Amino acid sequence: GKENVDSRHSRGRGGDTTRFHTVNVAQPVRFSRKCPTGWHHYEGTASCYRVYLNGENYWDAVQTCQRVNGSLATFTADQELRFILAQEWDLEEKAFVRKDQGRFWVGYQYVITNRNHSLEGHWEVAYKGSSEVFLPPDPIFGPAMSEKENVLCAQLQCFHFPTLRHHGLHSWYAENCYEKSSFLCKRSQTCVDIKDNIVDEGYYFTPKGNDPCLSCTCHNGEPEMCVAALCERPQGCQQYRKDPKECCKFTCLDP
Repeated sequence: GKENVDSRHSRGRGGDTTRFHTVNVAQPVRFSRKCPTGWHHYEGTASCYRVYLNGENYWDAVQTCQRVNGSLATFTADQELRFILAQEWDLEEKAFVRKDQGRFWVGYQYVITNRNHSLEGHWEVAYKGSSEVFLPPDPIFGPAMSEKENVLCAQLQCFHFPTLRHHGLHSWYAENCYEKSSFLCKRSQTCVDIKDNIVDEGYYFTPKGNDPCLSCTCHNGEPEMCVAALCERPQGCQQYRKDPKECCKFTCLDP
C-alpha cells in the first residue's frame, strides 16, 4: 500500500504504544541489488555485467561465462554500450591490461571475406540465437592476427581516465581468438537474497534491502508478492537494535 497509515493505529487504548510494530507497511519497497556481488546492474536491459580479469582465450572465456549462466556480452543499443564504458572495472592492477586502458573479449566475431589488397569482412553476433541488433564499426586489426585465420574475435577497448571514460571513448579490435585477454560476461538480472545468495525462479526469499522481515517470490529476476512479518518488541528491554539481516532478532542496548 502507498497510502500513509493513520498514526492512531499504532497506539493502544489509553495512548500507550502497543507491543507490536509493523515493518515496511504502507511504504514503497525498494530493493538495492539485482545482481550477485561483483556484477554491475543496468536497468535498461535488466542485465548484469562482470569483467573477468584472468586472461583466457576467446573459447575458454565463452565457457567461463556459460558456467555463471551468462554469455560473452553483446549490446542492443548505444545506451547499453555507454553504460559499459562508464563503469570502473578495476583493471589497472591486473595482468593483460595496461594502466590506462583495458581490452576484453565480447560476443562478436569478424568474418574475413577478402584478403586481396586489404582485409574485408563483416561482424557477426557470435551466437545465432541472439536477438541483439547492435554491430560494431570497422575494427582495428590486432598485431597477433594470423594470415590463416578467417574468423577473428572482438575485443572492446575502454579507458580508465575519467575524462576519456565519461566521454565514451573506445575502440574495437579484431584479434586472434587464441590470444589471452580479460573478458566481459553478461547475464540476466536475478533474484539475490539478503545474504547474497542467488535465488531460483519461483522460490521464496528475503531480497536485499533494509528489511529482513520481507518474504517474496522470485519472478523473472524481480521480487513479487512480498509479505512483511510483524515483530514483537523484546521483553524487558527499553533500548535495542534490530539485526539488519535476521528477522525479529534484536540486541538489547540497556546497561
